[in-house]
Amino acid sequence: MKKIFLLFAILLQGLLLRAQEQPWSQRMAATVMHIWKDSLPGGNWSYDQGIVLQGMQSVWQQSANGEYFSYVQRAADRYVNTDGTIRTYKADDFTLDNILAGRSLIMLYRVLNNPKYYKAAILLRKQIDKQPRVPEGGFWHKKRYPNQMWLDGLYMAEPFYAEYATEFHQESDLDDITSQFILMEKIARDAKTGLLYHAWDQSKKERWVNPQTGLSACLWARADGWYIMGLVDVLDQLPLNHPKRAQLLAILNRLAVAITNYQDKQTGLWYQVLDKGAQKGNYLEASASCMFVYALAKSVREGYLPSKYLQPAQKAYDGIIKQFIETDAAGQVNIKGTCGAVGVGGQPYRDGSYEYYTGVKTVTNETKGVGAFILASVEMEKLKTLAAGEGKIALLDSYFNDEHRQDINGKTASFHYKWEEWDNNGISFFGQVFNNYGFRTQTLNEEPNALNLKKAAVYIIVDPDIPKENPQAKYILEPHIKAISDWVKNGGVLLVLNNDTGNAEFTHLNQLMAKFGISFNKNSINHVAGREFEQGAINIPADNKIFKTAKKVYIKELSTLNISAPAVARLINNNDIIVVTAKYGKGAVFAVGDPWFYNEYVDGRKLPPQFENINAANDLVSWVAGQILTKHK
Repeated sequence: MKKIFLLFAILLQGLLLRAQEQPWSQRMAATVMHIWKDSLPGGNWSYDQGIVLQGMQSVWQQSANGEYFSYVQRAADRYVNTDGTIRTYKADDFTLDNILAGRSLIMLYRVLNNPKYYKAAILLRKQIDKQPRVPEGGFWHKKRYPNQMWLDGLYMAEPFYAEYATEFHQESDLDDITSQFILMEKIARDAKTGLLYHAWDQSKKERWVNPQTGLSACLWARADGWYIMGLVDVLDQLPLNHPKRAQLLAILNRLAVAITNYQDKQTGLWYQVLDKGAQKGNYLEASASCMFVYALAKSVREGYLPSKYLQPAQKAYDGIIKQFIETDAAGQVNIKGTCGAVGVGGQPYRDGSYEYYTGVKTVTNETKGVGAFILASVEMEKLKTLAAGEGKIALLDSYFNDEHRQDINGKTASFHYKWEEWDNNGISFFGQVFNNYGFRTQTLNEEPNALNLKKAAVYIIVDPDIPKENPQAKYILEPHIKAISDWVKNGGVLLVLNNDTGNAEFTHLNQLMAKFGISFNKNSINHVAGREFEQGAINIPADNKIFKTAKKVYIKELSTLNISAPAVARLINNNDIIVVTAKYGKGAVFAVGDPWFYNEYVDGRKLPPQFENINAANDLVSWVAGQILTKHK
């Protein structure tokens, strides 16, 4: 019995050690899947599910572990029926809290192309059309709170509204969305602190209001957290030339100053009532601290805020881990210190006083804290490689690869190996790897020339069209060859991800590749029958110069390569050359006979976990960043 107990203790210790090697985002995601196996708390379609699912979506996109995607899908499917109706959802309640989880519906539709998620998203979008508004144009937070705007609502509704607008060609809505943020800051900003009050009653009839301003009495931390997260997420959807983008960036910068001014100097955290510090009854609060970390770190990564905000974000994150995160005897990670549900008015009546806010008890593993912690953790994890390609542009060709199809709204759109595609055909995960290394991903829709290539550090050509894919296929011609090769010679890094014979253009592409001693063979190897994935397996030697962490990858139906100087074989399988590189002037070229890094084989939903394609994508981008650094030495 003692031997059995000892063996069990050793195994348990090993499991705990492995769990502790995982990033905090994944460790908290494991808690989500353990404590809410069958259903998220609450029982109704609401923002509690929405914030947790946003966290789970972010950790899936960062880790490429398909278990997290499956969790989001199962959670949504408990509510979304096959006809797109949503169980427990009542549009006539007109509560913005019900909109947040719609972001998961848009994501699921983008990945799976299942119309039920689109139909469900339409229901929520129709609610926005009918949502009551104050005379100034802002949404009521809920029908039962007439004439009231709450900071919470800016996160509950606007990111969904913006994602829907950009995904489904309703870009004119972005003006309404930006106006909501501008209006709320104008009304709710405290001139002394720069922070925002939780709620505003336009009618000034509620007992909790300041009779002069209509505002609530306190600067509640999570309210400002909701607002700034919503602001940052909406900025992701705004075109660079949007007329109100500058105003939103100015709001973000003002609020970032105010938030960091009230960061507790000792712990790096924030108090439940932001401006009252350690006053009697006040306490450091977890969810708001996580929200501020998320917003600050993401804003720096996206270029919305200057890099000086990384220091307060890191200090706060360290404080969160120290103050709020604990690991129990079973190895489960828990987050304590999150205040429960908070509001003003209602029944029983909440008067919005300091005593009310500080009297709200904290809860362990409360949904708002859990979801915000995962979001914050993912952002902090992304910062680790951000400096490698910071500010450089990875430019994706959409001239030689320019297939089109109609979307669900009948609009014609370019597709197949695009940054913005989240389904199997897209390369959104590959794009995110570039983003994590500091690169800005952009698309070149015109033919490449010296002028439009000049801005790029990386140029990526994927699977040039043939007439069966695109009747107006455009070929790589001599002017393109000169422009591209001159650009490489001057220090650019060219990535060419071709395809196998019958599925890509070879003749003109090989005229370009001949400049670098590379030729794609018109063949097709590594055929895979059904789900016999091992037929597409390629093992990578430990001393590989590019793939330093990926040990086993999956590539099916690819063309092999022939090489001459200056090209060098970088991956050989059964005497077939699979990957090559070439130094050319100050620049470099990478070539493989398959699109390889498209979502189907890197997002973790299809391949067994022993295949490390996402690791290979990270290794490649790290190599690319190294080529750029070498050029500047």
